[in-house]
Amino acid sequence: MTAVETHITYSNSYTIEHEGVYMTQEEDWDRDLLLDPAWEKQQRKTFTAWCNSHLRKAGTQIENIEEDFRNGLKLMLLLEVISGERLPKPDKGKMRFHKIANVNKALDFICSKGVKLVSIGAEEIVDGNVKMTLGMIWTIILRFAIQDISVEETSAKEGLLLWCQRKTAPYRNVNVQNFHISWKDGLALCALIHRHRPDLIDYSKLRKDDPIGNLNTAFEVAEKFLDIPKMLDAEDIVNTPKPDEKAIMTYVSCFYHAFAGAEQAETAANRICKVLAVNQENEKLMEEYEKLASELLEWIRRTIPWLENRVAEQTMRSMQQKLEDFRDYRRVHKPPRVQEKCQLEINFNTLQTKLRLSNRPAFMPSEGKMVSDIANAWKGLDQVEKGYEEWLLTEIRRLERLDHLAEKFKQKCSMHESWTGGKEDLLAQKDYESASLMEIRALMRKHEAFESDLAAHQDRVEQIAAIAQELNELDYHDAATVNARCQGICDQWDNLGTLTQKRRDALERVEKLWETIDQLYLEFAKRAAPFNNWMDGAMEDLQDMFIVHSIEEIQSLITAHDQFKATLPEADKERMATMGIHSEILKIAQTYGIKLSGINPYTNLSPQDISNKWDTVKHLVPLRDQMLQEEVARQQANERLRRQFAAQANIIGPWIQTKMEEISHVSVDIAGSLEEQMNSLKQYEQNIINYKSNIDKLEGDHQLSQESLIFDNKHTNYTMEHIRVGWEQLLTTIARTINEVENQILTRDAKGISQEQLNEFRASFNHFDRKRNGMMDPDDFRACLISMGYDLGEVEFARIMTLVDSSNTGVVTFQAFIDFMTRETAETDTAEQVMASFKILASDKSYITVDELRRELPPEQAEYCISRMTRYIGSDCPTGALDYISFSSALYGESDL
Repeated sequence: MTAVETHITYSNSYTIEHEGVYMTQEEDWDRDLLLDPAWEKQQRKTFTAWCNSHLRKAGTQIENIEEDFRNGLKLMLLLEVISGERLPKPDKGKMRFHKIANVNKALDFICSKGVKLVSIGAEEIVDGNVKMTLGMIWTIILRFAIQDISVEETSAKEGLLLWCQRKTAPYRNVNVQNFHISWKDGLALCALIHRHRPDLIDYSKLRKDDPIGNLNTAFEVAEKFLDIPKMLDAEDIVNTPKPDEKAIMTYVSCFYHAFAGAEQAETAANRICKVLAVNQENEKLMEEYEKLASELLEWIRRTIPWLENRVAEQTMRSMQQKLEDFRDYRRVHKPPRVQEKCQLEINFNTLQTKLRLSNRPAFMPSEGKMVSDIANAWKGLDQVEKGYEEWLLTEIRRLERLDHLAEKFKQKCSMHESWTGGKEDLLAQKDYESASLMEIRALMRKHEAFESDLAAHQDRVEQIAAIAQELNELDYHDAATVNARCQGICDQWDNLGTLTQKRRDALERVEKLWETIDQLYLEFAKRAAPFNNWMDGAMEDLQDMFIVHSIEEIQSLITAHDQFKATLPEADKERMATMGIHSEILKIAQTYGIKLSGINPYTNLSPQDISNKWDTVKHLVPLRDQMLQEEVARQQANERLRRQFAAQANIIGPWIQTKMEEISHVSVDIAGSLEEQMNSLKQYEQNIINYKSNIDKLEGDHQLSQESLIFDNKHTNYTMEHIRVGWEQLLTTIARTINEVENQILTRDAKGISQEQLNEFRASFNHFDRKRNGMMDPDDFRACLISMGYDLGEVEFARIMTLVDSSNTGVVTFQAFIDFMTRETAETDTAEQVMASFKILASDKSYITVDELRRELPPEQAEYCISRMTRYIGSDCPTGALDYISFSSALYGESDL
């Protein structure tokens, strides 16, 4: 309340005039009563008691009001006590001019408080003028005891009268209309006491016809229990036709200050309890967030090294076990963590909303535990996880290829070693030295056949070397054994070449000595050797292992096999021709009676060998047919698995996308209330949960495909990884959308916003959300505010943007828009309000004691404050005093005010 400039005029009586009109002149009958000695007596007693109630705080009092204020010393002391301010140092002399100077200092101080004293001079006070002295004291009472009373926009006398009327309204026989005759029967004073302290007076036993008893009861109870001194005499009030209004107002104002202080303390205590309860709940949420964030980050920290481990196993079984462990991780271990991550974000958003609604600073998690830190860690986990699965599949393919190559290498080496067995010993023989001419020629032809055979086997040696090289390039675990065997074959092959050349040289040296050779044997050997080599190759191809991944690849092998079967008739003709040569030899021998040794001197191949190998080839052909048809059946089964997986994936993938779009439409729909939106979203959430069985079935089909080593699927663009990511995004989106609606409900309830207001906010937001993605860019946001009546300059708009986009993302979400529209109109507690409440509990001291906290606050809140308040530093405080100012500032994240 602003100071009201007051004018006081004294002649035979004194009145008060002011701009706000504390008191208005009564009728002429009232002014005449100002000269009544009874009024003067009442004022003397009341004003003296009122002054002593304050002077005793300084350890002194007055006996005679017109005498004890004459030197001005106690008058200055009274003003210092009731104002809490220091006056100029008084003059210590006892001369008249010293007294006048002191009184003038007091009067000057009164004037400095907005009160003009007219016709009251220091000389009248020093001379002991009773009316002037009483008028001056009444001025002081008005300014310091009554002026600041305020009840429902009324102040001073009117405010005090309204307070009395409100407090005594329920009581019988009480009708307070003024400050004189309404108080004569004493019931009004007793009603005031009973209204605030019903334990002190039994109002039902009071009688209206016993005014003196009622008044004395009120005076005694007030003095004994309320520390209000007795300022009036019951007989004076009862026997006076119209009691002095100023005396009654002075006494009644003491009740107002006594009871209003208690109500104010109770209100302050309630405000503190409310603030502390909110703070305790927020601290609990912060601790829960920190714990959940720490556990999730620790799990990610332990999981990433496992996924980063790229040490390959040496066997297919070990690698398949790794793949099975990874499947368990995806199905069993990761889903609960996905839910924890989503719940963590929901808890964080809810906490920030509560802090914002309670005017607290935003919650800043510990370093490395922000939602963005967890999101980055999770992103790193997803990247490592994706790379790990790709690595596993690549390693399985590599090991599969290695096993195939290793088996092929062993087979070719065995066949080659079987062929080369004993060849070095044969080439090292010197049988031509004692052989006959025919034998020499036979040896020569035999050697030529061997060279032809040797050249035919060159291709197999090169194949062996190529397979060994590929095994080394693919990092085969037993590469050392492969290399040793390959090197032995190559060294032996080189030695065979050297020995072959040496034997040829020897035979050529003696060739001129031997002329006769059996051409038929030679021709047989020449034709039998390549045919035999062809049959070896055919048997090798027919027994060759194969690996395919599609029907097209197996059909290619079947086509090649059919082409091979088409060459069998020509091969059979070659066999018949070769066997015909042998028949011709037998015929000539029989015709000319030649005794054959039974051994072809040019080759070790006999007709029986050719027949046996031919029979083997014919036996292997249907076996090869059977193997190819079995592989066709397996590839067809794999194709069915591909189509089965694709059929489900092509349904589930679009279903997830459709649900994502439907959820986004619900979140921007303003057709219904927030509760209806919440019910709709809950229904969507339940439908999504019920749909989980389809995802699990698809996972089962995916597992069957991987167990069958199916790594591609041309029938669908959706992989299991796509479905998993989409499903996780769908779960996260529905959870976040529900959380946003919950926060909107929380904001609506906390701010007192109606559903119609929310719909208007949503309609405005949707109109300017041009991209329909639930966000506005700054230009659209500015246009939206202008359309709603905001007059925006660049500085003001920049300030608003810091409120709605504190992270500088460049967009304004609907939640931030709602927070802005409600923030500046909401009534929230502030640090200054809490600080003022503590100051009331501390009786205007700058510190508060433990006893005061425990007396005014409930036990839980009191102990909470005691445990968190710091010790007050000052020379004028008792031991254990606490600093409530810094504590109030800390509650709202502010520096000490």
